[in-house]
Amino acid sequence: MTIEWQHYAATGSYDELIDSATGPRPAARALCEYLASLSDADLRERKTAAELAIQVMGITFTVYTEGGSIDRAWPFDIVPRIIPKHEWDRAEAGLKQRVQALNLFIDDLYHEQKIIKDGVFPAEVLEKSVNFRPQCIGVNPRHGVWAHICGSDLVRDKDGTIYVLEDNLRVPSGVSYMLENRVVTKRVFPELFEHQRIQPVDDYTLRLYDMLASLSPRPGDHPTVVVLTPGIYNSAYFEHSYLAQQMGVELVEGSDLTVDDSDCVYMRTIEGLERVDVIYRRIDDLFMDPEVFDPDSALGVPGLMRAWRKGNVALANAPGAGVADDKVVYAFVPEIIKYYLDQDPLIANVPSYLCMREKDRKYVLANLDKLVVKPANESGGYGMMVGPHVTTAEHKRFAKLIQKDPRNYMAQPTLALSTSPTLCDNDLMEPRHVDLRPFILSGGPNTSYVTTGGLTRVALRKGSLVVNSSQGGGSKDTWIVDTEGL
Repeated sequence: MTIEWQHYAATGSYDELIDSATGPRPAARALCEYLASLSDADLRERKTAAELAIQVMGITFTVYTEGGSIDRAWPFDIVPRIIPKHEWDRAEAGLKQRVQALNLFIDDLYHEQKIIKDGVFPAEVLEKSVNFRPQCIGVNPRHGVWAHICGSDLVRDKDGTIYVLEDNLRVPSGVSYMLENRVVTKRVFPELFEHQRIQPVDDYTLRLYDMLASLSPRPGDHPTVVVLTPGIYNSAYFEHSYLAQQMGVELVEGSDLTVDDSDCVYMRTIEGLERVDVIYRRIDDLFMDPEVFDPDSALGVPGLMRAWRKGNVALANAPGAGVADDKVVYAFVPEIIKYYLDQDPLIANVPSYLCMREKDRKYVLANLDKLVVKPANESGGYGMMVGPHVTTAEHKRFAKLIQKDPRNYMAQPTLALSTSPTLCDNDLMEPRHVDLRPFILSGGPNTSYVTTGGLTRVALRKGSLVVNSSQGGGSKDTWIVDTEGL
């Protein structure tokens, strides 16, 4: 049975492709008509082709279990998610605004802390921040940028409004899957790219390299850039190796680098030591340098912080940038934008309740069955509670956690996340909830860049709001389609 969009079972959420009243949205009309022209056998063939391509290309991710780690093929849905370009242009401007303000905020916290002195940001939030690094106080990263690569998660509510759900400024991952999703989709639906104005994404690694090169402390046309990985057992190792290969730079581990007496970083090569100018580090702060952080770390480079503080090497993202990667700090971003830029946010936050505030805490404790409760510094969907989907016992457990450490928890309403048509295992096209992670680059002059779209993550389980791949989610290609003149 071929797809009949009039019978598509919309859930009441905003659907990215289908308007329940009028059918396919303008930007998605060509795709929906094409999909409707395919037979069930054609769709199954395309789905199988995508799965085979993923296996051949070796696109994997790692799931950690009690028994160890398991590498799995990347879960992928062949039906793209589509956003019209005119709508994306505003989102892009809002993301650039947001990251600019957050970089000013981070720099201020490690210097004069004017935002605290002026009463805009509470001192107690900073005092209890697990990602504030006193070792970074007074450091001046090149161009004043701390978060060079940011992944901000966007969601769309039932009325179609786009919100920022959270900001990831430590070591955000996922961009390699965005790029590979496009490669797979082009293999599955090559004909669709011939006639539609789908904005490209394949210039990301070039943009990334240019941004990293702009951070070099030594003038010259060819700075030495490396990607620093914890190694093959890291869940994002595929991405580390992919980005290094695509940029044409070395992928290194901590043991491949050394810091000499002049506080410069060198890479060990078969031809001897080679000076390193820029390190795109995919190692958490606490494992970077055993001289400064964890003395037992075998992943980092002794002396790396000395070299960075002296300005002899650039680190992206800079150590300490994670101070803004805090779900409590997130609630203050509208005020942060207003304070540093004197502008209103172009993209709104999801309404948030801070449990450190007595009024908010009372509301949260009284409405745990309706809210999503998040710890301040967890990632990957871990440690959170989706109130409507858990037991009363879990509500009680979280109530105790909140009362014990209010600063560590915030809550948000359970959003009716937008859906997108997804080809499910039963060969039916069904709506599944999605979010979007665009990536924002910030470096030297003229290097600011936002990916055209981003990584769309999809909750493959019916009714689920959990999109993380480690917890049963998958992904789609994201098309930004120019509809002007159509």
